Amino acid sequence: MHYPLDEIKRKLDIKRAKKIRESEVEKHISAVSQQMKQLHEDLSVLLPLIEKMDQQLKEDFEKTINLQGTALIKSLLNLTVNF
Repeated sequence: MHYPLDEIKRKLDIKRAKKIRESEVEKHISAVSQQMKQLHEDLSVLLPLIEKMDQQLKEDFEKTINLQGTALIKSLLNLTVNF
C-alpha cells in the first residue's frame, strides 16, 4: 500500500495532536471505512482463486493472511469497544 506524502504527514499530525478536530476524525473514519470495503471486495475475489491452488500454497497464504488478519481483528475490537 502506497500513501502520498501529504497523507503520511496528516497521519503523523493526528498522532501528535493533543486535540483533534471532529472533521479530521470524520475524514479518517471515512477513509478507514472505504479501505475496509475494498478489503472485503478484494478478499471476495481472492478466495475462489486460492481454493484452486495446491495445498502447500494454500498453507503458505494462510499463514500470511492469518498473521495480518489477527492484527486487524484486534484493532477492530479495540475500536468497537472504545465506542
